[in-house]
Amino acid sequence: MPRYHSPLMQMLIISGVCFLGPGMFNALNGLGGAGQLDARTTSDANAALYASFAVASIIGGGIVNMAGVRIPTAISCLTYALYTATYIHYNHTHRGLLTIAAGAVLGVGGGILWTAQGVIIVSYPSENEKAKFIAIFWVVFNVGGLLGGVLPFAINYSQSGALTDSVYILFVVLECVGACVALMLAPPSTIVRDDGSRATMPRTNSGLRNEATRVLRVFRNKWMLMLAPMSFASNFFYGYCFSAYNGALFTPRTRGFNNLLYWTASIISSIALFALLDSPQWPRRTRGIYAVCVVVLASCAVWAAALIVQLRYSRGGDSTDYPGGLLDFLQTRAAGPISVYFFMGVVDSWYQNMCYWIIGTLTCDARTTARYIGFHKGVQSVGAALAWQLVARDVPFIAQLVVNWALLVVSLPSMAYVVMRIEDRALDDRLMYMSPRVNKSFVSGDSCIEMSATPKQKSNRLTAAII
Repeated sequence: MPRYHSPLMQMLIISGVCFLGPGMFNALNGLGGAGQLDARTTSDANAALYASFAVASIIGGGIVNMAGVRIPTAISCLTYALYTATYIHYNHTHRGLLTIAAGAVLGVGGGILWTAQGVIIVSYPSENEKAKFIAIFWVVFNVGGLLGGVLPFAINYSQSGALTDSVYILFVVLECVGACVALMLAPPSTIVRDDGSRATMPRTNSGLRNEATRVLRVFRNKWMLMLAPMSFASNFFYGYCFSAYNGALFTPRTRGFNNLLYWTASIISSIALFALLDSPQWPRRTRGIYAVCVVVLASCAVWAAALIVQLRYSRGGDSTDYPGGLLDFLQTRAAGPISVYFFMGVVDSWYQNMCYWIIGTLTCDARTTARYIGFHKGVQSVGAALAWQLVARDVPFIAQLVVNWALLVVSLPSMAYVVMRIEDRALDDRLMYMSPRVNKSFVSGDSCIEMSATPKQKSNRLTAAII
């Protein structure tokens, strides 16, 4: 049993929270229209969600640094329950305004929750364990989506309508349990790694004004700006995958079956990528380059396969023009499209894991990580909001696919540029091993990124810290 204040235990706790909160949300979204026959309300709610998510994520780093991870995460998890509960109201009234409003509230909660999650899984582990922690989190988190796919699949196996109230009630209960689990999180300042180093460094001038200044400085950080295209694209494809593909092409029960495959693929693939990213066989930069090549090639292959399927239909749902109508998992003709959806889960996991791993190479200080993750999730949510607007405004499916593929290609050069400048250890991680006096004198400045300075600047900064 790991120590309570160990990075591993805290990572397992936040994984449980995300299993019960965002995991259930992903399970509903993955059904297309959150289990409803008319997906427009869900698409509008998702657009509102990600719009507010973008703002909340950017300030989320400051909130987490000022208020800690425990209470903000618990409150944020309750917003998932609120959102899911509105579908019970929708089932009886077919009025989507309350669901759309709840989506905006969920965006605020989700932005803060995911910032706290990023702090824990990226900054708590030591440099040689980052990919392992990300992979373990992704496995536990996606088990939530996996189980969330089993429930509606089993309950609605013999019917083809919208999800019943009982399914939504079960999801609400699980999401409330997630809020209770969040109360078990420990403050970042108390986390001690197995080697004796702390997960965060002492800071001076940690008031509200100083924190706001540091959050704003991230917008001038060269490396985070270079990673902005990657962040923008990282959640953009969900609109197409969940709605224009799974939600439009398959029967309701097959959507649940597909979710099982999607999240199973995410679990298996995250373990495979961890084996590469934490391999002691190569320097960290080499591992990163190999991983980027694997992720990009696999993603292009999946989008090419999706294009082949997409060229066979232009409308979804009961009015689909796909040859033979909606696909059911018991039909042999569904094997190809279902396989494509499975591999969408693979590249989803790889791309998301890669984003966190790259950001984790920039710093291992929890406070700095909170700001970086907040920026990443903010930009990511802007992309997701636009993607769900494409779905809500009935943009042709083929156009959505092309935009997604193009964003992947556009994000590649800057992502590769950053990866090729990764060093084996962030500068602030090395300072963790120095005396408290050294830590305090160094980190009273701004950024602690190893690769943001020339060798001469690094030497001068280290000298200034030691003196």
